[in-house]
Amino acid sequence: MSIFKTKIAQNLSRTLIIDDEAHVRETLSHLLQEYCPQVKIVGEADGVASGIKAIREKSPELVLLDIKMGDGTGFDLLEHFDNIPFKIIFITAHEQHAIEAFRFSAVDYILKPVNPEKLADAVERAEELVQHTFLTQLEALRENLNPTGSINKKIIIKTSDNIYLLNTRDIIHCESDGCYTVIETANGEKIIVSRVLKEFDELLSDFGFFRIHRSHLVNLQHIKRFEKQEGGYVVMANDLKIPVSPRSRERLLKLFEEM
Repeated sequence: MSIFKTKIAQNLSRTLIIDDEAHVRETLSHLLQEYCPQVKIVGEADGVASGIKAIREKSPELVLLDIKMGDGTGFDLLEHFDNIPFKIIFITAHEQHAIEAFRFSAVDYILKPVNPEKLADAVERAEELVQHTFLTQLEALRENLNPTGSINKKIIIKTSDNIYLLNTRDIIHCESDGCYTVIETANGEKIIVSRVLKEFDELLSDFGFFRIHRSHLVNLQHIKRFEKQEGGYVVMANDLKIPVSPRSRERLLKLFEEM
């Protein structure tokens, strides 16, 4: 038995595969049968038009949906449904812009060529999703895939009690608190999330954020001034004073010059 066969659900997830490449559909079908025994494949489609028809006929619970197809995109397909009662795992080529959008939006995706373990993990997470939460994530993804050229992104933050949809420009500061991160926003809200600061550093560093200290990640657009005493502090828009580590000071001053 495969190491990926770790969970067998009581109820089969009715699954539809929509991709314009026959070999991708064949691979996905094989991998789902091999590594996702909780899935029941109810059909396939090769584009937007055929996908719409298949969804209406098969009433799937889960759709594996290609982003770019010969007759349009996965989002063109979704526009034909007022309500989306099924979960979605997107299929995409290795495009940096798309991958960034998925990461910010916390929407599951798998890259071509398909990795069996990542596929199995995505299917399991999809089964646990609450639908209204998924629709919020999907809306964020639509915006983040729009190539506006802006460094502002929509980011999904999940806590035990809430799902937050934030603009990155409204985040002032992220602070490490052990295995948690405290996110402070422009309206004074503090959000505690069970993710380490390193994850936010990797996610936000290309979008105007800078790690000025091992415990602090700041939005450069919210810095009011740099104070040189005692090794250096930045004063944020909310008047919070944050220390700058010696190793970050030179890089920060160089960024100020570039700005």
